[in-house]
Amino acid sequence: MTYAQQPAWRAIQDFLPEEYRLTPDTEPTEEWWQPDGPDGHRVHLDTYRNPEAPMKVILFHGVGTNGRQMSTILGRPLAERGYETIAIDMPTYGVTEVARGALITYDDWVRLGSRLVDAELARDDRPIVLYGLSAGGMETYHVAALNKRVAGIVGMTFLDQRSRRVRVETSFDPVSGFVGASLMRLLAATPLRGLRWPMRWVSKMRALVNDRRALRACYADKTSAGNSATTTFLSTYLNYQPVVEPDDFDVCPVLLTQPAADRWTPLHLSEPFLARITKVPVTKVLLDEGGHYPIERAALDQMVEAIAGFCAEQAGTRGPGPGTDASR
Repeated sequence: MTYAQQPAWRAIQDFLPEEYRLTPDTEPTEEWWQPDGPDGHRVHLDTYRNPEAPMKVILFHGVGTNGRQMSTILGRPLAERGYETIAIDMPTYGVTEVARGALITYDDWVRLGSRLVDAELARDDRPIVLYGLSAGGMETYHVAALNKRVAGIVGMTFLDQRSRRVRVETSFDPVSGFVGASLMRLLAATPLRGLRWPMRWVSKMRALVNDRRALRACYADKTSAGNSATTTFLSTYLNYQPVVEPDDFDVCPVLLTQPAADRWTPLHLSEPFLARITKVPVTKVLLDEGGHYPIERAALDQMVEAIAGFCAEQAGTRGPGPGTDASR
């Protein structure tokens, strides 16, 4: 299946401001990428290729979204600003085809993100910025720490799942947040390692968007918010150890674009992790009115402006755009 054949994302984008909705003339090109190696996945990419662009931006979704939802809110708007954008569907999300019999881990997501960076740098040597929404925010950090060849990372949030407070406040309820990581680690060592858990049962997916009708549309999409994850994936996600701790991270500048009305992952959950990053610049931008997956016009406009400015700064083409608020 391709997104041309999949109606769910169209129902979701109907809740976006009209300027952010894709039309047949503005939809991305759908590419299929088969990474070298034994995995055997057929990975879907939404792309706005532009060989004249000074920089590429690779977009990572979270556990309640997919690559097409990244293309709508950021991929096309950045492409219109002159950047080349690539939104990836990680295995088990979107329309990526997972190799038969594969039991996907969060480590696989991180390695795949790093391999995509390598593949894009092999095409040409233009700098690459990573953007991640929700869990994708910390994924940008994990990929950058592993790959060490990116020019900047942008996260809608930076959640260190090793933190008990993060787990308690972002899980379905405090009890599951308190015991979830340990329980999933135990179950992953049993025949239940392949058991699939609806993400709305194990996370605070009910706070994905701040519009109930939009939330119903998101839940109806089995390739994003309506998806399920295995015990193995949840265990490796909740217990992932980064290659480099934030105290030692010196790869590239960091930008946080935090929705101000995020009821799932508010600012205070990202701040402890970001406070430990002192060897590179860290910038924070609050997005007015924005929910966790921002569908609000003010938040989207501010996000695009801030990220375009950040990208321009890393590409050395001009200073940061309006809306940025440097914290350090």
